[in-house]
Amino acid sequence: MLLDEDPAALIAQCTKNFKTTPDHSSLLRISDSLSTLSQFRTQHLSSLSSSLSKLSRQHQTLSSNHQHTVSQHNPTSHAAEILRLDTEKFRIAKQASDLEIEGERLQSEVVQLEHVLSELEEEGVEGGADAQRGAEEDATVLKLKVYRTLGIDVEADPATGQYNKAVIRNTAKGDVHVVNIDPKFSRHFYSNYFWRTM
Repeated sequence: MLLDEDPAALIAQCTKNFKTTPDHSSLLRISDSLSTLSQFRTQHLSSLSSSLSKLSRQHQTLSSNHQHTVSQHNPTSHAAEILRLDTEKFRIAKQASDLEIEGERLQSEVVQLEHVLSELEEEGVEGGADAQRGAEEDATVLKLKVYRTLGIDVEADPATGQYNKAVIRNTAKGDVHVVNIDPKFSRHFYSNYFWRTM
């Protein structure tokens, strides 16, 4: 009879006939793979959660800074400041243009006066219209007259008779400069200084 045999022996014999060892090995491998996958997913989720927390903190900081900046911004005062700066820019540009035009005019005047002075020096005492004013006027007197027309008065030293002082008047600026002429400096130096002062 079937029940005459030991049930445990029957189950063991039946198990041997089914050959479950390869299936058992496969189940172990699958279990190991599932465990490894579960650990990987846990670590990946933890990393993503940490990154999300960091980005959330950054977003809160940036949002707070943005709100602070927006609250501090005053469109009315900003527009007024831009308008003031534009006005100042145009005013400075106009002044620079006016000064450039005035500089060109003065340069042209200087060239003309240098030309007149050169002609007077070439004519000498008896040349051109000076001959009608008398033969007693020499080149020094003519130079003094030219300087006087430019607003420069030259004074002579009473002891030596040498011209050692010049008074330069700039009517446009309302300035008066007194220059002591030292022989150790060249005429070219004083000439440039006089033009710049005028």
